[in-house]
Amino acid sequence: MAKMWAGRFSKEIDETVNAFNSSITFDARMYKNDIEGSIAHARMLGDCNIISKEDSKKIIDGLKEILADIENGTLEFDMTAEDIHMFIEAELTNRLGDVGKRLHTARSRNDQVAVDIRLYLREQIAEIIGLLKELIEILCRLAKENVETVMPGYTHLQRAQPITFAHHLMAYAQMFLRDIDRLEDAGKRMNYCPLGSGALAGTTYPINRQQIAEDLGFAAPMVNSLDGVSDRDFCVELACAISLIMTHLSRFSEEIILWCSWEFKFIELDDAYATGSSIMPQKKNPDITELIRGKTGRVTGDLVTLLSMLKGLPLAYNKDMQEDKEAIFDAVDTVMLCIKTFTPMLATMRVNKENMRNAAAKGFINATDCADYLVKKGMPFRDAYKITGRLVAYCIENGLTLETLPIKEYKKMSELFADDIYDAINLETCVNQRTSEGGPSPVSVINQIEYTENRLK
Repeated sequence: MAKMWAGRFSKEIDETVNAFNSSITFDARMYKNDIEGSIAHARMLGDCNIISKEDSKKIIDGLKEILADIENGTLEFDMTAEDIHMFIEAELTNRLGDVGKRLHTARSRNDQVAVDIRLYLREQIAEIIGLLKELIEILCRLAKENVETVMPGYTHLQRAQPITFAHHLMAYAQMFLRDIDRLEDAGKRMNYCPLGSGALAGTTYPINRQQIAEDLGFAAPMVNSLDGVSDRDFCVELACAISLIMTHLSRFSEEIILWCSWEFKFIELDDAYATGSSIMPQKKNPDITELIRGKTGRVTGDLVTLLSMLKGLPLAYNKDMQEDKEAIFDAVDTVMLCIKTFTPMLATMRVNKENMRNAAAKGFINATDCADYLVKKGMPFRDAYKITGRLVAYCIENGLTLETLPIKEYKKMSELFADDIYDAINLETCVNQRTSEGGPSPVSVINQIEYTENRLK
């Protein structure tokens, strides 16, 4: 394919350089967005009498035909083309002759690619948000089923205090709600139109940038033409939001990996969402969660790629910026693949409530409640803390728990202890009395679920 910019050059470009320079292998996915932007540009050129209305209509009809032909498979991408923009323009020119050559009036590839990637990523943001909402809905469903499923809460991966599985799940629901907020915020800042910025200095043609922005659903044109073609903050911001989503998925994945081990056995993954071993027939491996944990590093790398690519660039456009697409496309593809796999895995896993309750019964996770029992009877907390610590040490030495420790041993430490201590340190009591907002009591968790479901609406 002849290069659109070939007039200045006396030689054909070297084949190796052409392959190195080309981006169509990864930017072809933006064909719809490129055609959408070109249709808006052609319509504006006709409305502003920069080209004739007749030529504008022919260009728009030709672009629509190219779109239809790509989607029905009759037109294949030419992988020798420099990029998707040149491929579509060349095809249009091939079909319409001189009329097709008028499309690029008052436009540069610099502002063309800038609008294409914004249009494309705007669609991807909406899709990722939809996937996150489905995931949060599953978390809410599982939480409703496990409002009274007692389990140990951990700090430092040591058993700490009793909570419920529902309480644990709703913590992740809040993370994913914040992820949606971040995506929506990134989408708002992305939603400004660079088309009309030209190569960097706008154009001498009497274009209507407001019309193009409105036609393409943008909030407004970008204020500065240099910024219009050189800004990739929106790619970095989206990659950052996606990196956080992946971080949250990775943390959740790590817990699932622990929970489905024989050492925990809190959950069991459905056979459709686990793999086996080539040599050990007893194995059931949580490969999905391990891959998500691994892919998180990859997406973090995409973010670092974008930041590193931009950090030394002078204004305006530089060819380095071609590297934005592979990085942000990879981040988008990876997060969507991970959510699409993680959500049904979560929806189909089996919760071993008895094992969670048994684990909560060990590790003295009701020790704080024992200390609080004394405080409520008038003892200063630090004194109550020390007495409870001695009780725990005594239980460990004698193979007892706070529930099985005889009342006479309690009274040796303080006469404030009475038989009602056993009710106070009952795990269900410990959970149910934590009614503070955001806590693990059934009442509090039900409020969290309702809040989350209302946010989704």
